[in-house]
Amino acid sequence: MRKKVTIVGAGNVGATAAHWIAAKELADVVLIDVIEGVPQGKALDLSQAMPIEKRDCSIVGTNDYADTANSDIVVITAGIARKPGMSRDDLLNTNFKIMSEVVEKVVKASPNTILIIVSNPLDAMAQTAFKKAGLPRERVIGMAGVLDSARFRTFIAEELKVSVENVTAFVLGGHGDTMVPLSRYSTMAGIPITELIEPTRLKELETRTANGGAEIVKHLKTGSAYYAPSAAAVEMVEAILKDKKKILPCAAYLQGEYGISGLYVGVPCKLGAKGLEQIIEIKLTAEEQTALNKSAEAVRELCTVIGVA
Repeated sequence: MRKKVTIVGAGNVGATAAHWIAAKELADVVLIDVIEGVPQGKALDLSQAMPIEKRDCSIVGTNDYADTANSDIVVITAGIARKPGMSRDDLLNTNFKIMSEVVEKVVKASPNTILIIVSNPLDAMAQTAFKKAGLPRERVIGMAGVLDSARFRTFIAEELKVSVENVTAFVLGGHGDTMVPLSRYSTMAGIPITELIEPTRLKELETRTANGGAEIVKHLKTGSAYYAPSAAAVEMVEAILKDKKKILPCAAYLQGEYGISGLYVGVPCKLGAKGLEQIIEIKLTAEEQTALNKSAEAVRELCTVIGVA
């Protein structure tokens, strides 16, 4: 019996995530949205690509949460998208209401599911989902670090003129301007990038990473990033469905790790069949810990505003 993944939100991120999942033949997909016709049309279109791609996946579009029942994983992308000049924080109250409603419905239909949260502002929405779902922290995970580290890896590979496959990078903290790119733990074919890129230039790459989403919004003018965010979510889906025990930077609910409690913050996580199976704690310098604490406080402020701190 094939695995089942529900994607809530049939916009660019959700529909593209469905595309990646089907292209990798990872699971059957249910694409759900409040707008009638959109998930049905996109699912039908994607289904008709399967014979060409030689992939056997069922892709269903719906407006009814009954169709999402017994999903192994639910990826939540629902919410309004960021527009030019709009900060992630501006999205807060609207997306809080949407997330609260969605989580209640998906957990009722799939009480044993694992939730992957993609909606912005990411960390606050993951915290909202955790509080509303009543699930253990292992089964509510935020997608942020995979995307942020992919952006950092892209910029490092371009700078060094090497394959992106040679570059590893870690980004900690909240998904936003206060994120903490860890250059000290980032490598090119095992060589620390701190030995290959001079500090001033490295700082520029870190800043560009932190502003990665805003840079794309500025170019697009009428939308936000979706290829990389959806691919990042699907990397998490694949790690869980295939029980890979893969170490990925994700937003997880901390209970004392890194000196932070009661908050979703981006940290290195081991993902497997049970969802979040371990939080990897790495030694930080005093400067890095201070930056992480600052990032966590920015997340806490948002969570306090919507009453989920």
